Amino acid sequence: MKKLFIVYRLFITTISLQAQQITIVIDNATLHIGDGSVIEKGTVIFKNGKIEYAGPQKDHGFDDNTASIIDGTGKHVYPGIIATGSGLGLIEYSAVRATRDAYEVGVFNPNVRSLIAYNTDSKVIPTVRSNGILIAQVVPGGGVISGQSSIMKLSGWNWEDAAVDTDNGMHMYWPGVYSYNYEKGTYEVSSSYAEEVNEINTFMQEAKAYCSVENHKEKNLKFEAMRELFAGKQKMFVSANAAKAIVGAVDFAKTFGIKIVIVGGRQSYRVTTLLKENNIPVIIESTHELPAYDGDPVDLPYRLPGILKSAGILCGLTLSDGGDSFWGMRNIPFIAGTSAAYGLTKEEALQLITLNNAKILGIDNNYGSLVAGKSATLFVAEGDVLDMKTSVLTNIFINGERIKVENWQDDLSKKYEMKYGIEVK
Repeated sequence: MKKLFIVYRLFITTISLQAQQITIVIDNATLHIGDGSVIEKGTVIFKNGKIEYAGPQKDHGFDDNTASIIDGTGKHVYPGIIATGSGLGLIEYSAVRATRDAYEVGVFNPNVRSLIAYNTDSKVIPTVRSNGILIAQVVPGGGVISGQSSIMKLSGWNWEDAAVDTDNGMHMYWPGVYSYNYEKGTYEVSSSYAEEVNEINTFMQEAKAYCSVENHKEKNLKFEAMRELFAGKQKMFVSANAAKAIVGAVDFAKTFGIKIVIVGGRQSYRVTTLLKENNIPVIIESTHELPAYDGDPVDLPYRLPGILKSAGILCGLTLSDGGDSFWGMRNIPFIAGTSAAYGLTKEEALQLITLNNAKILGIDNNYGSLVAGKSATLFVAEGDVLDMKTSVLTNIFINGERIKVENWQDDLSKKYEMKYGIEVK
């Protein structure tokens, strides 16, 4: 049985590789490059997983015998959307503990790797992929330093096959400046904030001192995991929302000489100068929410991406809540669409979830835009992908491999349509 499985897997792998060697042409489509530009009548050509051409329509010279040609008339081609701060592949059912692999016990867990818990067989992944999310930063949760994330393509046999960039980021939850008083029903300045910051500084000082020595007779796994961070090869993604917390995180980064990305950043609009001067990107977690703090404008969450862009800050967008964000990632295009109505153009809004996210993650040399030489990770859609009412995907490609658009929810819908004789439009 084991031999048969190995033979079957080799056969499928061979077929997949052969499929990628076929030239694929998407012709006469509207190309949304991902860098803010649009080509109305364009052509995309890719082979062996790489884009060979993406530009104005041209006589490509292929026919049905030498290439797979997709008629893009009236359709749109987009680069694959990139989800950051995701629990995809780590959680299957929130209510079933055995299917939640997103959290580790303890306060400081830099040695935890989300990569090895990633489940490529998750039925949630295809539901997210059907809305154009093709790449995800898979993040562990829990504690103050929750561990290391990896960048995964939303296809593959196993986590090794799906990995795009392993252990590319460390993740930290900065202490909350405010705490909720249940007796009074109000938020108050946290009395433990300074103490919690001191605990972080103590841990980091010990870790940095440890990493200053190349080899230790006795290994400390938690400190060993910090070497890439202190060497500047890894970024620290710091979840911080209040202006005071963001300032604290920036000072922290300067103290220890590390690169950080602010995640959340609800009050980042108050410290734009600081962020700009220190070249610190921000990943906003959502535009579909109410203001988090008293005195903030009621429409602030909608306008925040536009405010940060105007200030010259590299800004990305996601739907993130630590390690608990997985199925909700499918709504990323629509929260980007909201920002397009409050200070950004539609192409600038698209850029938030494609090229900008790719730049922040350090994978923009291969993902995030429709450019020759980059990975053919893209999709074809009828209608505007940022618009929930009109967006319908017809084709998906990840590294040039054609991926099924339909998902488990589509299968269930068809099942019950047939069972009860219901036609769903």
